[in-house]
Amino acid sequence: MNIFVLLYNFGTEKEGIHSIELKGRTIVLMFEEKDDAERYCGLLEAQDFPLPTVEMININEIKDFCTKLDYECKLVEKNFVPKTPEDRLLISPPQKNLEVEDWNNETLKKEDIDLNSIKENLEKLL
Repeated sequence: MNIFVLLYNFGTEKEGIHSIELKGRTIVLMFEEKDDAERYCGLLEAQDFPLPTVEMININEIKDFCTKLDYECKLVEKNFVPKTPEDRLLISPPQKNLEVEDWNNETLKKEDIDLNSIKENLEKLL
């Protein structure tokens, strides 16, 4: 099965994958639908985050990658409806992002879930 992921500096030596921090875990987002991945990119761009590219990849490659790095991966399925505040991060990025210089640090800061900020970001899309 192929899914879509968000990559930075695609095809370069500094290539990286978009992830979020949730309860001390690094989570790589995988999207079943390209439109959902592109919408998430738009939300990142609205927060002045560097714009990733949406790339299709085999789900097993991402799962292997995550296993090797002790990351988790979450699939955002077609017509996904969040049931918890944590689920909302799968459709709307956290308000705070790591600075580009901090991407390579192994010690990452936890993100607070701010439902009002998430709501504001989603309303910006309308």
